[in-house]
Amino acid sequence: MVVGSIFTMDRNLIIKGFAKIFLPLALGSVLALIAGAAVGVACGMPLRQVLFFVIVPVMGGGLGEGAIPLSVGYGEILGVDSGKILAQLLPIILLGNLVAITACGALDLLGRRFPALTGNGRLQVNEQAAGEPAGAAAEATFDSQIVMNVIAAGMCAIGLYLAGVLLHALFSLPGPVCMLLLAVLLKLLKAIPPRLEQGARVLFQFFTTCVTYPLLFANSIAVTHWSELAAAFHLGNVLTIVTTVLVLVGTGFVVARRLGMYPVEAAIVNGCHSGLGGTGDIAILTAANRMQLLPFAQISTRIGGAITVMMALVVLANLGV
Repeated sequence: MVVGSIFTMDRNLIIKGFAKIFLPLALGSVLALIAGAAVGVACGMPLRQVLFFVIVPVMGGGLGEGAIPLSVGYGEILGVDSGKILAQLLPIILLGNLVAITACGALDLLGRRFPALTGNGRLQVNEQAAGEPAGAAAEATFDSQIVMNVIAAGMCAIGLYLAGVLLHALFSLPGPVCMLLLAVLLKLLKAIPPRLEQGARVLFQFFTTCVTYPLLFANSIAVTHWSELAAAFHLGNVLTIVTTVLVLVGTGFVVARRLGMYPVEAAIVNGCHSGLGGTGDIAILTAANRMQLLPFAQISTRIGGAITVMMALVVLANLGV
């Protein structure tokens, strides 16, 4: 889904859109950090606890790229067992993702009520929606050539995933982030032939249509630790998390017009910064009916989360125990 969403995007949309989302994302992160810290301290929580164990995990990029590196880093810096820290961070992340799903679902309702605020999946004003074929919309016919294109696109996606795993083993970089960056690089260099883009489009549409809902069902039933989620429902935690997510979303909504973007879509992309990794992005975009925004959501979650984690570990290490 990640590779297909990148390959099916218009190249100009990637260049312009990715450059634009960093400003509302960065501004929203700073404001969310300040507002969340203020609310947490007002609720009687220590500032260090609020910053490093509530706000940073919410904006850390999920479990694999956020909670696990944070728990390992915190454990080494503080001299505490990383397993205990991970158990403490996980419910915070789950609750943050739940708030983001609710907020972005409300944005979808807002867009239906006020159509001028939304591009119905288009991030930028006067741009074609992500995932649509460039130029005239032509109906695809499922002949043997298209089947071969789909198979080739699938092999390309697997190859990029394995390249991300290799880079993770060699340089300890997050594998999904490496895969995402490689896919974007290939697209920007025009290294993806049109037939491969066509196969990627079919594959992407299949997974978004047939795999998304079973994935969400499995995640909610088999993966989510409800006992740990319930443990996070401390009043200070809840108010801090809600404030952090809403400020992220609200910042994207407010600054979107000045950057030539639709407020609803920009707010949803910002909201994905508090998502539970790739699965969280899918859940958020499904609630918002904006699966076309998956490439931007991945940037917001993966890249934004990686930057948040690295900065948090550097700051905590300098603060000391």
